[in-house]
Amino acid sequence: MTLKTRITDDMKTAMKARETARLSAIRMLLAAVRQKEIDERITVDDAQVVAIVDRLIRQRRDSIEQFEKAARQDLADREKL
Repeated sequence: MTLKTRITDDMKTAMKARETARLSAIRMLLAAVRQKEIDERITVDDAQVVAIVDRLIRQRRDSIEQFEKAARQDLADREKL
């Protein structure tokens, strides 16, 4: 089972369990994967999915840092979920 398939299955599970925060994060990840596939006209493999996850994690950490510097703890807390 590829990582992309596993993430899609996790999305279905989150939908059934009505876990909105988890579902939102998974949808964001799948959107980034699909965007890479469309932009580069490829099918991503597991290594590329891991690279996308790493990039999204760095973006979230940077966002949290910027929100905290701007004294916007409400937005920082939302990113931490």
